[in-house]
Amino acid sequence: MDPQELKVALGAGLLSFPVTAFDKQGEFNEKPYLDHVGWLSGFDATVLFAAGGTGEFFSLAPEEVATVVKAAKSAAGSVPIVSGCGYGTKIAIQIAQSAEKAGADGILLLPHYLMDASQAGLYAHIKAVCDSISIGVMVYNRDNSILTAETLQKLCDACPNLVGFKDGSGDIGLVRKITATIGERLTYLGGMPTAELFADAYLGAGVTTYSSAVFNFVPALAQDFYKALRAGDRATTDRILVDFFYPFMDIRNRQKGYAVSAVKAGVRLLGFDAGPVRAPLTDLTEEEIGLLENLIGPYKS
Repeated sequence: MDPQELKVALGAGLLSFPVTAFDKQGEFNEKPYLDHVGWLSGFDATVLFAAGGTGEFFSLAPEEVATVVKAAKSAAGSVPIVSGCGYGTKIAIQIAQSAEKAGADGILLLPHYLMDASQAGLYAHIKAVCDSISIGVMVYNRDNSILTAETLQKLCDACPNLVGFKDGSGDIGLVRKITATIGERLTYLGGMPTAELFADAYLGAGVTTYSSAVFNFVPALAQDFYKALRAGDRATTDRILVDFFYPFMDIRNRQKGYAVSAVKAGVRLLGFDAGPVRAPLTDLTEEEIGLLENLIGPYKS
């Protein structure tokens, strides 16, 4: 997919990150992954992100990323697939190039590994990755990788295939400065954990879409929320927040890492054999799975 076509697709509707299925030995389990991605592609997500954060990119070996991307492409039909990418510059380039060869329509460049970096260092890292591939690139402001509006503008000027900016920092002031400064040059994505909890604030800052983790197991509900948000139907978004998202947040907040583990548990409860999370994450307890099952019961598609 041409980078500009991907940019349009990213801004056309709701986005999501399928979980990565593992077997009992913790290895990639292709069959249930194909089944799940195929099922998700029947809903209205305009782009799916393979081997992303919710897909446990951080727990995959670099060579596994292309395997997951290839499987996602084979199951997603006409839905574009964006690959997770990250770590240091050399490894990120290798992942980006292998994802492109596997058929990815773009990459999401997750924060680099561990160390803080200057704006000049972030610029050099991102430009090198963009220059190494021809497909579209999205950058992700989060944790130790926070671009200023000025650095992001320089990257936009230097990298034609940079088409998206995702924010998981929660710094609405910086996000608004970026959207005001750079305008329509990029598509803007909300990337806070359980993004629906922050969607109103991000919409006001010029971020029109986001990646929904719960789309993995309650896609119809995720779509209802997104459509109500874009229509300005505050009564509906408030009702869904109170009935579903705040109780889900309570489960998610019981342990660190449950933003992924709770989503994977939800997928298993729908009958997809997604398997366990990989260490260092831990799975929900039986009690917590029961709470989640009660919560999602009315919303199963």
